[in-house]
Amino acid sequence: MPATAPERRVVVGAALVDDMSRPHVLLGARRTAPAAHAGGWELPGGKVEPGEGLHAALHRELLEELGVEIRVGDQILGPLDGAWPLGETYVMHVWITRVAGSHAPEPLEDHDQLRWLTRAQLFDVPWLPDDLPVVEAVSRWMT
Repeated sequence: MPATAPERRVVVGAALVDDMSRPHVLLGARRTAPAAHAGGWELPGGKVEPGEGLHAALHRELLEELGVEIRVGDQILGPLDGAWPLGETYVMHVWITRVAGSHAPEPLEDHDQLRWLTRAQLFDVPWLPDDLPVVEAVSRWMT
């Protein structure tokens, strides 16, 4: 009998945009750690804690990492039962989101730089390879 693959850990991600119905810009965040990912760009988010719901984790992560409350829109469905693969260890559920309120995102934790990227600028930054398919999916919605 073949061994089964270990269950992947669940991560949430935010495609943070200016307008959830007609986005013009997407927020990219440059990682500071771990060393293998430092300098790479990603969508903000992080690991779901045991017993935590996906939306609760998304709200918590954006508040911790960027200092913002968010509104959550549609999920961007990936190829693994709606999730996106992150290597062999994780799967990421991603939603279109926007900032709720007037506070601008700041790189508080895990990032040293944020950039609002237009559709034409999306690929001007070196996205982490596992985030790239999600960014490509979001780009199709952008105007």
